[in-house]
Amino acid sequence: MKIPQAAEFEQIKVQVKRKIISDYGKNLFSSEAPAASYTTAVKRMEETKEAVTLLAAGLAVPFMGIQHAQSDTEKIEKGFILMPPELVSYGDFLRSMPRIKTFFEKHRALAPILAGYSDSLADFTMITEKISQSIRHQRIDPEANRHLRKIVRQIDQIEADLKKVFLKFLSQGKYLQDNRMIKKNDRYTLPVRVEWQHQFKGSIIERSNKGGTVFIEPETVARLNDRLILAEAEKTAIEYQILAELTGLIAEELPLIHQGLDCLAVLDVIFAKGKFCRDINGVPLTLNQKEELILDQVKHPLLGDEAVPLDLSLGTDTRCMVITGPNAGGKTVVLKTVALICAMAHHGLFPNHHGQSSIPFLKSLSMDIGDQQSLANALSTFSGHMANIAGILAENQRNSIVLLDEIGSGTEPNEGAALAIAIMDAIYRSGALLIATTHYGEIKQFAVDHPDFQTAAMAFDPQTLAPKYRLLVNQVGESNAFWIAEKMQIPKPIVAKAITYLSSKAYPLQKNVFAPLPEHTHLSEHSQLLSKGDQVLAGDRGQKGIFYQYADNGQAKVWIDEEMAMVAVKRIRLLIKQTELYPEGYDLDQLFIDHRTYKFNKDLSRGSKKAYKQLKKQGKQKP
Repeated sequence: MKIPQAAEFEQIKVQVKRKIISDYGKNLFSSEAPAASYTTAVKRMEETKEAVTLLAAGLAVPFMGIQHAQSDTEKIEKGFILMPPELVSYGDFLRSMPRIKTFFEKHRALAPILAGYSDSLADFTMITEKISQSIRHQRIDPEANRHLRKIVRQIDQIEADLKKVFLKFLSQGKYLQDNRMIKKNDRYTLPVRVEWQHQFKGSIIERSNKGGTVFIEPETVARLNDRLILAEAEKTAIEYQILAELTGLIAEELPLIHQGLDCLAVLDVIFAKGKFCRDINGVPLTLNQKEELILDQVKHPLLGDEAVPLDLSLGTDTRCMVITGPNAGGKTVVLKTVALICAMAHHGLFPNHHGQSSIPFLKSLSMDIGDQQSLANALSTFSGHMANIAGILAENQRNSIVLLDEIGSGTEPNEGAALAIAIMDAIYRSGALLIATTHYGEIKQFAVDHPDFQTAAMAFDPQTLAPKYRLLVNQVGESNAFWIAEKMQIPKPIVAKAITYLSSKAYPLQKNVFAPLPEHTHLSEHSQLLSKGDQVLAGDRGQKGIFYQYADNGQAKVWIDEEMAMVAVKRIRLLIKQTELYPEGYDLDQLFIDHRTYKFNKDLSRGSKKAYKQLKKQGKQKP
């Protein structure tokens, strides 16, 4: 099964990945495909249930050192030697295996499937003890072996001898830039002021950037420096030998280590799924092979506390559903919720619900969802939807769910409705379960008349202009176009006529006779005809304003200081034409209202949920 991008399952995967500890586990989950068989889907669900059970009991799997275990293992396979911090981390990883095995043996009754994974974990105590003996505090222990211990003592003695020799030089402080010996290029030197460099016999090892200091190796310490360099080189060789030996011990056990690494990565992913389900208060659901979709108060996992529980049943009495209702009422959210819950179930994840939800095992999940708001893109949008639906029809089969948003829209309504019904019938006859949303009355009637279709509507509060985002099964929703138009201040007589036209189809066809427009005799010969948006000077007020429109009796409306004023036309003088002030197509109406009101009206007109909520709040505040 391929999960459509519109289901937004990738957002769920991102949240789960944040809870995975190991890089190997993250890669494993990123490439995890939906379950290919019913048995695999059920097994994943049971694994997550066991993880949630252990987490709920306050039990934590002792994962240690697994974060970079895969990358360190790949280094070993390529012949690299692990450095002390990497060996410490790898030792923790190896040490965790017997501990995790013991953990699951102890709690096998609570998690029998997960305990089965741990049975393959081996014990690497010999390697982990060797690492602990050789490395302390992220560094090789000087007591790791006899040769290292001997050379470290030798280095300590040489450095002590050097300090004694340097003491007599350090007493000559006036010649020195700093009263201490400084190591440069692996050799101990004196930081001598450049003007006194001839006071000391020896070699200049380095000069400071500004040239004020020279670092001189006195002749009397050259031999000690040579001995120190040789001893430190020998120490480095011994330490490398120790690291190579420890890495070699690990390399010898790589087959068993790979087995344990695979096991821990799987457990890491399973417990990340469990943590995600716990965080969203997820409740296990059942998977069925009966093609039944039952959602019992399911909450969309990406909407948080704002999610409205969804009740839905399909495949029991009827196989198809047509959802109607107003824009921004939640129809698309219903489709996305269904798709997301089905996708999650095939990955062993379950949502917040009341416990009686059941998801069918699917061979395919198809969606066609898109924005139908842009008139400019209506043709291309419709073509895109048809291309998408053609692909869905080609792949349709039993054990499938098809989700279609605003089916048939974006073209001539009668043709769109007829095409939508034909498409729905073809999907139904293929045996797939179908949920579609629409505004078209013909599609609503088809769903009412068809015995294997059910209707549903999105709840809508007519008193507050607010959608409730709640699905009402076996109801037919209205688009509420007339009521919304009235709320948006379309005059009531116009809305009343529209209601009459809808039922009677008796449209007014009489030709109207318009009287000729009178000449504007109040304009002087020096006046210029003004347009909305022109910047003007109101002479009697001596203030700049924005011309709105001519009124009666030689008056005009001018926007001055955030309010509309009546000004005598003969007192108005044009300053700048609106064509010079604003680009072509600019919405001049926003000049005459404050920005907040303009934005609020625009949001309402496009169906913004936030704007509806704000309008509802304002309605409650009115007496």
